[in-house]
This record gives sequence, C-alpha cells and structure tokens, in this order.
Amino acid sequence: MLDLAIILPTLNERGNLAPLVERIEGALGAEGWEVLIVDDDSKDGTADEARALAQSDRRVRVIQRIGRRGLASAAIEGFCATAAPYSAVMDADHQHDPALLPKMLASLKAGEADICVASRFAEGASTADWAEPEREKLSGMANAMARRLTGVELTDPMSGYFMLPTATARELVPRLSGIGFKILLDLLATSDEPIKVKEFPLNFAKRREGESKLDRAILFDFLAGLYDKTLGRVIPTRFALFGTVGGLGVIVHYAVLFALFPHLLDAFWRAQLVAVLTAMSFNFWLNNWLTYRDKRLTGWGEVLRGWAGFCLTCAVGGFANVAVATFLESSGVFWMLSALCGILIGSVWNFALSSRFVWGRY
Repeated sequence: MLDLAIILPTLNERGNLAPLVERIEGALGAEGWEVLIVDDDSKDGTADEARALAQSDRRVRVIQRIGRRGLASAAIEGFCATAAPYSAVMDADHQHDPALLPKMLASLKAGEADICVASRFAEGASTADWAEPEREKLSGMANAMARRLTGVELTDPMSGYFMLPTATARELVPRLSGIGFKILLDLLATSDEPIKVKEFPLNFAKRREGESKLDRAILFDFLAGLYDKTLGRVIPTRFALFGTVGGLGVIVHYAVLFALFPHLLDAFWRAQLVAVLTAMSFNFWLNNWLTYRDKRLTGWGEVLRGWAGFCLTCAVGGFANVAVATFLESSGVFWMLSALCGILIGSVWNFALSSRFVWGRY
C-alpha cells in the first residue's frame, strides 16, 4: 500500500539520484513509498537518469518540466501528481537525511502535527558539516523574516525538508504563489487555519554533488512572498517586481545622462542612447537575478540572447509609451497624466512581452 511520496525537485542532480533512492530504501524499507522526481529540464541528463532508474524500480517516477522552473512550483506539481496520502519534500543533494522520514510519517499518522519540519536550528540539530557560514547567516536572517510573515514560531521556517498530508497540500495549492524556492513558507502563510507543526532536529550535511540553487537573492523571496500575501491579488507579484526594477532603471538612466551630457558627450542624442542602453542592461540584469530568479537565464549565449530580446521588447514598449502619451496629450489630456498613462501602457507591454519571449518559451 502506498503511504508516502517523496518529492525531489531537481536541477542538475544526475549523480545524486541512485544513491539517494538507496538511502531512502534503507530508511523506509522496500514498500509503501514512491520517489517523484520533478526535474527542471536539467542539462546534465537528470531526467534521463531518473527514467533509467524507473525502468528497474517501479517506486521511481519522473516529471520533466519544459519551460517551467522553480522549487516551489515543482513541489506543487508533485503534490498534484501523487496518490500517496502523505507527501515529503526534500533536496536531492543528500544534505537532507532520509532517516527522519519514518519518524515524521509516524508523527503525522499519530495526529501529533499537521506538518513535520526537519530543522537545521532546533535543539540537537547541527550545521557543522554545512561549512558555509555566509549561507548559514542568510538562513538565520531569512528565518526571522519568515516568522513575522507566517506567525508560526519555528526555529527553521525556511527549511526545504518537510512532510504533510497530501490532501492538505492540494487544498492550499490554488492559493499558493508558487514563486521562488521556499514552498514551506508559502504553505504556512496561505493556510487560514492554525497549523500545528512539529520540528525534528536535522544534521545538515554537505552537498554530495552539484551546486546550490540558492544565493543572496533568497531574501528577495521573502519580499515577493510578503507582497503576494498582501497585495498580490490586486497587482500580480511579478508585475510589481518588474515595475520596481523599472523604477530603479529610470534612476540609472538619469544618472548616466547627467554624467555624460554635456561634459563628456556634447550631442544629447548620443548621451541619451548610452543612457537608454545602460538602463535597459541594468533592468535586464536585475530582472534576471531577482524578478525571474526561478527562470534565470544562465550561460553567455543564453544571457546575450535574453538581453537582445529584452532590449527589443523594451523598444516596442517605448514606442507604445510615446504613441499613447502623444495621442492623449494632443486630445487635450494634461501632459503629466498623458505621460503617466504612456508609462503604464509601456510597462504592461514590456512585462507581457519579456515574460513570454525572454524568460518564457519562444
């Protein structure tokens, strides 16, 4: 009988899969569980390796996602794809110890908790093998912010290793943002009912293979999560982030323009052109690093194509901006209001086109 699904969101984890399945079997025994590998179209053949494992092990299943990326959305797809009454989410890099799985499952079945969380900071836990003090510091800051957002007192609300009844997860799925990497934070902040949580001390191990999917932008996930739970239904979260980056781009534009004209470049159009390209490049970089962090473009070729596409979409948006503003002003609308309407139209246009053609699928 199937009791538990272990959802493994993966990105370039080929060499980690077979040893992890063996460790899970050592913790849970031979029956009653399945591993659901949700792979974001890894370049190292992770999905193919998962399918090879599934050929000889019926407990292994694979979802290969094309054009979609992100740990939170991968977990959501896992919740919706399994028939197991309980689901666990854990990393595939061996930092999360499968030995906690049977204890967490027993606790849920006994009704001791609604969600069981493996904590790096609970009494008895250890991060000694992590050996990344900067990331540990970032996690501590993130946890403090998460407690404020969710109202749940946990030592590690940012944990990526937890277990809950699958029905509970699926009930919350329609209201989850699915943005970023911290699905536990999303679940805790979305639930209308108080959630009883039990923590299990985790000895956070070294990564076996591959590179971390997290960086300093992890703190940005909290701003996105906070916004999504407050104003996200009024203005979509990504559009708000995109607009914020655009506002910073305006500052960059004027800073470059004032620096160049008329001291370094006596022709205004040349200074304006440099300022426009600089602001566009700045906006592309910041959007790629933050707004579309879960769809981030990597590699020189991919980044250059993305930058060129972003500049083209912004050029189209700029034309729409000028056309709308000019039409309204010539129709008698106050020029400041006309300019604002043009900016809004251009921003929506740029957001729609770049979301589709730069960070989406062509």
